[in-house]
Amino acid sequence: MSRFWNEKTRNIEPYVAGEQPKPGQKIIKLNTNENPYPASPKVREVLDTVDIPKLARYPETSSLIVREELAKVLGVTPEQVFCGNGSDEVLAFSFQAFFESGEGAAPLLVPDISYSFYPVYADLYSIPIRKIPLKDDFSIDVSAFCEGNGGGVAFANPNAPTSLLLELSDVEKILQANPDHVVLVDEAYAAFSGVTARSLLPKYKNLLVTGTLSKSHSLAGLRLGFAVGDPELIEGLTRIRDSFNSYPVDCIAQKVAAVAVSEDAWVMENVRKICATRDRIADELRSRGWDVLPSKTNFLFASPKAMTAEAIYTNLRGKGILVRYFNKPRISEYLRITVGTDEEMDELVKAIDQITGGMDA
Repeated sequence: MSRFWNEKTRNIEPYVAGEQPKPGQKIIKLNTNENPYPASPKVREVLDTVDIPKLARYPETSSLIVREELAKVLGVTPEQVFCGNGSDEVLAFSFQAFFESGEGAAPLLVPDISYSFYPVYADLYSIPIRKIPLKDDFSIDVSAFCEGNGGGVAFANPNAPTSLLLELSDVEKILQANPDHVVLVDEAYAAFSGVTARSLLPKYKNLLVTGTLSKSHSLAGLRLGFAVGDPELIEGLTRIRDSFNSYPVDCIAQKVAAVAVSEDAWVMENVRKICATRDRIADELRSRGWDVLPSKTNFLFASPKAMTAEAIYTNLRGKGILVRYFNKPRISEYLRITVGTDEEMDELVKAIDQITGGMDA
């Protein structure tokens, strides 16, 4: 611990990202919910035509070309779209823009088991937070978010790491119960569910929907996230952005993202393949006695029976297969398994059988 750190730095508990392989290490990477298939071939065409001299200039601040393409695909106007350096940055800006900080502020309501960056942001920005326990089946307790005593709401839908989808009728109940505060719906995995709260935007000015090109568009390495909402909310995000970094999305990322967004057919074909593999492997694990939640994402949340989740995680790691293990209350006997290619997932099942010696069957 450095003696030069301030109190905030000393006391913060940072977000812990999934393990990244070392250069040259041969592994099957199923721990960070990336897309196993490549982005559209048109991305290569864009990269091959990068105008190097133009890199001497700052990028356009609002990512207009990306916002225009997103607006077409999402059925909104460019004025309803905000872009940032990955959805994590967009979420960070949202927390700063819409949720009050300091002693006496009404707490932000979040599920107790959800994206673990939410409490990190709340702590970093001194936002009071109240964690609402998920139900025994890991579903969101909608009634607890509708009591009207919070300073805003944030949740992922489908939720992570549980993979479960909250129906739009329940999302609408939460919106109606919190008319004076922003309800942030984090839709990082919405493409794999076929359900989005964006259809509710015309009715609710307090709705902000965030998304990413990391999962469905195979661009996790590019870092492009977005938010969709009423222009008043977008202006709020812009004010925070311009108080932090007016140029969060570089000019190459903007061009690549605009092309990738326009290639919707390519994206949805990859989504279809992932969902088919997801459902097949879920059945494979269930046939071995695993408890697998009904996923609407590009990952599975599954609990083995023959061995502890931690033991299987450790043994898989030893075989060069990375999955995610959370040593936390209520979910310590579950593994979060990213859906890879069919070949990768078959290797996973084969390795599980070797580790358990068929005891799950």
